[in-house]
Amino acid sequence: MKILIINGPNLDILGERNPQHYGDMSLLDIQNEILSQFPDDQFVFFQSSIEGELVNKINSINGLYDALIINPGAYSHYSVAIHDALENCKVKKVEVHLSNLAKREDFRQNLLTARSCDAYISGFKENAYIIAVFALKKYT
Repeated sequence: MKILIINGPNLDILGERNPQHYGDMSLLDIQNEILSQFPDDQFVFFQSSIEGELVNKINSINGLYDALIINPGAYSHYSVAIHDALENCKVKKVEVHLSNLAKREDFRQNLLTARSCDAYISGFKENAYIIAVFALKKYT
């Protein structure tokens, strides 16, 4: 299976950003963990803090990948552009969040981008990505 994993703003500073919510692993640590747990699958990792770059990457997925895992970060709460790109994306999609959004601030309760995904996972820190891969492999 070939899976694109997209990470949005501030995920490049994981490991130094509020470990209570986001864990203490860096984004590179998470990527290495995914690669070690799923050696027979192909992964492409992409991170940007720029909304348009995320939209362009999502729009390029059809025909190239079997599935998408996305953590849009703060964009998940208000980005119509990412929502619309995900809606047009024809592969299975899982949105992940490291922190448990249900226990966070009110403004984090609106998950606009998750509405265009097949599922979302929240609250398992770095394991959210591992759970998403397992789910995609089982249901794709």
